Amino acid sequence: MEAELWFLLFYIAKLRGAKTLLINARISDRSWKSYRRFSWFYRKIFDLIDEVYAQSETDRERLELLGAKSVTVTGNIKLAQPARAAKSYPKPAGTVVTAASTHEGEEESILDSFLEFKRGHPDAKLLIVPRHPERFDKVCAVAKRAASGSGLGFGRWSESKSMDADIVVIDAMGELINIYAISDIVILGGAFAPVGGHNPAEVLPFGCRLITGKRIFNQKAIFSEMEGVLFCDLPELAQTLREALDAPPPKLKRETSLEPILKGVSDVV
Repeated sequence: MEAELWFLLFYIAKLRGAKTLLINARISDRSWKSYRRFSWFYRKIFDLIDEVYAQSETDRERLELLGAKSVTVTGNIKLAQPARAAKSYPKPAGTVVTAASTHEGEEESILDSFLEFKRGHPDAKLLIVPRHPERFDKVCAVAKRAASGSGLGFGRWSESKSMDADIVVIDAMGELINIYAISDIVILGGAFAPVGGHNPAEVLPFGCRLITGKRIFNQKAIFSEMEGVLFCDLPELAQTLREALDAPPPKLKRETSLEPILKGVSDVV
């Protein structure tokens, strides 16, 4: 799957007579330089792979330059199955803004932008879902300080199991999709910091407006399949939040199907 190119895995598989396929293949802009440097090695790997299904035309071109054969562009298969909430939570009153999968250096600016936004929309609430659990305590401290300094209420999900406070940190794993289901606007992290972005397709089934940063180099294939996403830098976030209220939710430019991959598997077998 994607970029899991381990020589021994493919070598042993072929030694035992197995057919091998690389599915949802991608090569990010940041990784491409390293791939080219070791192209002689990747050619040996691709000699052992029967079929390749790439996320984009750019990925196809790069894969073929590395020696991949029988490359088909299918789009990102993460778009083929809509996300579904596992739990149903009551939606808090007012406009629910979710800061999803946030990273170091993003929460403070998101909080500042939300506080500016809230001055014009006093019913708004902010739910922060940090990407990494080891940062929960730190993010809670930052959010609690911001709320206290503005005379707002703060809540920590693990303590209250409530989302009624003005600012709530969701310090739990596996809840993000459930939170999307009750959100009006999603600020997707990992693209304001130089992380490369996170999967935006999970937002699509829930009709949320979607805001993210411009550093989406790990998610270009998915974003290229979508329209209606609002991109901005952190200094522009408060204004973009206001614009999001009247913006349409993002949608796919075209439907994605697993049929080419399933047919390819059948043909190879």
